[in-house]
Amino acid sequence: MKKTGWKQLVTGIAGALLCRISIMGCYPLIPAFYAAVYLEERARWLLPAGMFVGMAAFLPITAIAKYAMSLFVITMTVRLSEWVDKHCYTAAAAIAASGGTFALSVFGGIFDIRNQVTLLAAVFEAVFVFGFSILAARGVHLFYEDREVLYSPSGAPGGLTEQRLLNYAKSFEGLSKTFLAMDRRTEMKQEDMGQIQQEIAGRICSGCDTCTICWAPTNHTMYGVFGRLVNSLMRNGEADEETRKELEEHCCYAGHVEQEALNVFEQVQVNKAWYNRLLENREVIAQQLDAMAFIMQDCANEARLLDAEEKNKLSEIRYRAKECGLTVEEVHLYQKNDGHIQAIFKVRSRWGNCVAVKDLTKVVEGTLDLHMKPHKDARTFIGKEETEIIYEEEPAFHAVHGVSRLTKDGAAISGDNFSCIEKDDGELVLSLSDGMGFGERACKESELVVDLLERFIEAGFAKETAIKMLNSAMVIHGEDEQYSTVDISSVNLYTGETVFYKVGASATFIRHRDGGVECLLSTSLPVGVSFEIEIEQAVKYLSDGDFLVMVTDGVLEYLQTDHPEETLEEMIAEIQTNHPGLLAKRLLDQVLIRTNGEVKDDMTVLAAALWAN
Repeated sequence: MKKTGWKQLVTGIAGALLCRISIMGCYPLIPAFYAAVYLEERARWLLPAGMFVGMAAFLPITAIAKYAMSLFVITMTVRLSEWVDKHCYTAAAAIAASGGTFALSVFGGIFDIRNQVTLLAAVFEAVFVFGFSILAARGVHLFYEDREVLYSPSGAPGGLTEQRLLNYAKSFEGLSKTFLAMDRRTEMKQEDMGQIQQEIAGRICSGCDTCTICWAPTNHTMYGVFGRLVNSLMRNGEADEETRKELEEHCCYAGHVEQEALNVFEQVQVNKAWYNRLLENREVIAQQLDAMAFIMQDCANEARLLDAEEKNKLSEIRYRAKECGLTVEEVHLYQKNDGHIQAIFKVRSRWGNCVAVKDLTKVVEGTLDLHMKPHKDARTFIGKEETEIIYEEEPAFHAVHGVSRLTKDGAAISGDNFSCIEKDDGELVLSLSDGMGFGERACKESELVVDLLERFIEAGFAKETAIKMLNSAMVIHGEDEQYSTVDISSVNLYTGETVFYKVGASATFIRHRDGGVECLLSTSLPVGVSFEIEIEQAVKYLSDGDFLVMVTDGVLEYLQTDHPEETLEEMIAEIQTNHPGLLAKRLLDQVLIRTNGEVKDDMTVLAAALWAN
C-alpha cells in the first residue's frame, strides 16, 4: 500500500478512537478532528467511515445525530468554498465546525429534552472546537507531507556536482597558466644577432673568394664589423655612416652585404611580430579560460541549501499555499553568496483553476518575513500544470533610467549606443559606448561593443574579464581604427554600492539628493587599440534620491569652455527634476544653447535615479 494510503488508514482509525473521549458530556474532538483532517484532499476517503464507525460504537443515539449533523455542515462548507473560490481557508472550516456544533448544542433539545447541554458548556465546546481545528490542521498537514520530496533537491548530489565544477575550474586555470608561460619578445637577444650574422655570411660571403681569409678563426675583424652593422640596424633601421665606411674598408661587397643585412633584419622583425601576435592570441585564450574557471567556481559556491534548517518554514509555506488553492510539489530555500535568500517553487493549482502569483508571493513574504519578488519572467497566473517560480529577496532600492540622444549634423544615424540591464540578482548595469567617427560604421562598432558586453555580463562574467575579452575580440578583428569607448556603471540595488569601469570613456556625474554633483574622469585608451588594456575603476555609494549621469564625449567637447566637466556639473545641479528622462533631455537642451544649436558630434546622455523601496 502506498504511503498516503497508510496515512489515510491511520487517520480513519484515530478518528474512530477519538469518539470515545468525552468532555463535560460533549465530544468536541469529533467535529474538530474532522474539520482539520477533511481540509487535506488526500485524507477524505477513510475518514468519514472511521468517524461514523466510532460514533456508532461509542456515542448515544442523540449524540450521534448531533455530531453527524455537525460533520455534514463541515463537509458542505468545505465543498462549497472549494467549488466557489477553488480553496478553503482553515479558519472557514473551523468556524463551520464550531458554529455548527454550538447551534446543535443550543437547539439540541429537539433530540433529547432531558439531557440538554447548558449554554456555558456549548460555548466552551464551540471555542474548543475552533481552537483545536486550527492547531490540528497544521499537525495533520505535517503528517501528510512527503518530507523526502520536500527536502531533497532533484538532480545529482550537490557536493558531487560542486566538486566536479571545482575540478574543471582547476583544469582551466592550469591551461591558462600554460598559455601564459611563453615570454613576449620585446628586444633582440644575443642569439638572434648571431643568427642574423650567420644568415648574411651564408648568403653573401659563401660565394666570395676571400671568405676563408675574412672569417678565419684567428681573424675577428669581420665578426666585430657585422656586430656593429646589426646594432646599427636595430637602432636606426639602416646602417649609419661610420659602420658603412668600416664595412667598405674590409669588404669589397659592402653594398650587397648592407642590403642583405637589411632584408634579413626586416625578416627577423616580421617573425618577431608574428611571434608576439601568436602570444597575444594565446593571452586571449588564457583570459577566456580564466573566465570559464571563475564562472565554474562561482557556480560551485553559488548558494547554500537551507531546507534542513528551515523545514518548519517550508512546511508553513506549503500549508498556507494549500489554503490559497495551490499544491506545492517542491520548494527549496537557498542562501546565495551575497547572503540574500532565494526560494524555488514547483507549484500547481489544486483544482485546475488559475491562481494569481501574487497570492503565492503573500504566502512567501508572510512566512519568511522578508520582501520577496518573483523573477521578471515568471508567469502571472498558476494553472493546473506544474510551474517553476523563482523568488529573490527584494532589493532595498529600485532604479528608473532615461536617455536623450542627438545625432551629428549631416549624419543619418548615431554612433553612440547604450544598454540598461537589471539582473535578477539585484544588479543594475548601465553601459554606454561611443564608436570612433560617426555614421553607420561608428554605430556598428559601438553596437558590437554593447551587444558583447550584454552577453558576457548576462552569462556571469566579471566586468573586468568581459571588457578584456571584448577588447581582444576587437583587436583580433583587425580593422583599422575600429575603436570604441566603454563606460559601465554597475549598481548593487541591495546596498547602493556602485562600481564604475571606464576604458577611454568620458566623464560620469553623480548628483546627490542634497544637490551636490560629483565627477569621475577617465584618461585611458578605447578598446580595440591594443591587447594591453587599462581599465580605470572607481567605487562609490549611492543612496535614496541620487542620480547617475553618463555622457559621451560629444556632450563635453563643444561646450566652448576651458573646464567642460565643471560646466556640466553646474548644469546638472541647476536642473530641478526627479525624472531621469527629463534630466537627460534638459541637459542636452542646455548643451545646445552653448553650441549655438550645432551638433558637431553624436551626443548621448544616459541618466538613472535610485529610489528606496
